[in-house]
Amino acid sequence: MSGGADGGRDPGLQPERTRLAWRRTTLSGTVAAVLAVKTVLHGGPSPAGLVAGALCCALWLAFLYLAHLRIHTLTASDTPTALPPRHATAAVLCTVAMAACGAALVF
Repeated sequence: MSGGADGGRDPGLQPERTRLAWRRTTLSGTVAAVLAVKTVLHGGPSPAGLVAGALCCALWLAFLYLAHLRIHTLTASDTPTALPPRHATAAVLCTVAMAACGAALVF
């Protein structure tokens, strides 16, 4: 079945759902960064803990910036462009590195 009257793709509510997913993911990252800082400060901060906590916060800010760019792209037009591979790679690297920092703080 074709999309709209012009035969193009009708995205429907997909851009809005994707925008909301990016917002939920940034909220999850915010919670993870706050918990990382709480873990660092619990029981007295150590130098390694401070570095891991600061890195977690920096990665969160980088992910927040990437998410903001994507959310802006999704709301800017009716037919948003695809996520550039460079941004997708950066978002994945931020997420994986933040998880690694969190694991380092726990162990």
